[in-house]
Amino acid sequence: MKLKDISAGPDWVVWIAFIVFAVFSIVLLLGRGSWLISGYNTASKEEKAKYNEKKLCRVMGSGMAVIAVLILIMGVFESILPVFFVYISI
Repeated sequence: MKLKDISAGPDWVVWIAFIVFAVFSIVLLLGRGSWLISGYNTASKEEKAKYNEKKLCRVMGSGMAVIAVLILIMGVFESILPVFFVYISI
């Protein structure tokens, strides 16, 4: 069973998800997306002073980039990927 066999929705959903994850990862990799990090944006100024904001953004951006690449692979190779790849990418 291939991934294409179980996809019931439109294909553009995968591409929209890829674009969203790619944009957020770029924002985070540039060090400007601390407002995207849950818990950090609601912390007090004293709590925020304990962490290096640029490094935290870069780490989160790297994680988002990995997820974006997995979504891209899933969209491009939909017809040949096995079904269990969905569980790896999510």
